[in-house]
Amino acid sequence: MKLIALNLPRDFSEDELAKLFKKHGNIRGCSLVMDERTGKSKGFGFVEMAVEHEAQDAIKALHNSYIDKARIRVKAAD
Repeated sequence: MKLIALNLPRDFSEDELAKLFKKHGNIRGCSLVMDERTGKSKGFGFVEMAVEHEAQDAIKALHNSYIDKARIRVKAAD
């Protein structure tokens, strides 16, 4: 199941994104969306989780949680 994580801190790395979601199950991969001009994160990324119920658990645990002062949003990607 593919998830989108929104409102991530701009200095967040793909490794940090992977660690955040691995706490809730196996992930197949993740990627941050980067600004081509600046090379910095645009503040959102995608995570592919191997098992749907683990993805649902991640959504429940992480949606509206805080990373530093940023309240992140996590939902299924369309």
